[in-house]
Amino acid sequence: MRCPFCNSAESRVLESRLLEEETCLRRRRECADCMRRFTTYERIETVPLMVIKRDGSRQGFDAAKLSQGIMRACVKCSVPAAEIERIGLDVEADLSKRFVREVLSTEIGALVLARLRKLDEVAYVRFASVYRHFSSIEDFIAELSNLREGALS
Repeated sequence: MRCPFCNSAESRVLESRLLEEETCLRRRRECADCMRRFTTYERIETVPLMVIKRDGSRQGFDAAKLSQGIMRACVKCSVPAAEIERIGLDVEADLSKRFVREVLSTEIGALVLARLRKLDEVAYVRFASVYRHFSSIEDFIAELSNLREGALS
């Protein structure tokens, strides 16, 4: 790290401290040449995840928006708020493990549906109706049949 005072490349670390919920590292340094002290900060550089919508447009991934969609599907269901939050966090963690910069909205929906299916059938069907754009009663009946077949196997 170059000294901001004399531009020397030699410095030593006097103290290191984690900041901001352990996402930032503060280092107190001393220049080996001019002996002046200065502070540096280190952060992990994160690349924002972009979601490719059905119409081809792109927007930044918003965990809050995902949680709201899951909550809407779980209204008047027996799904605890902690489980809804956990689903959102699990999906976000799955996406970040992929090390990709863009993800299809359909992939996100599939991840949520897989978790809702195990948790609550009504919430699953509600979320599926929005995610898969149900337009008729036949769409609901087909999804309910798939749900029943999956439960029987």
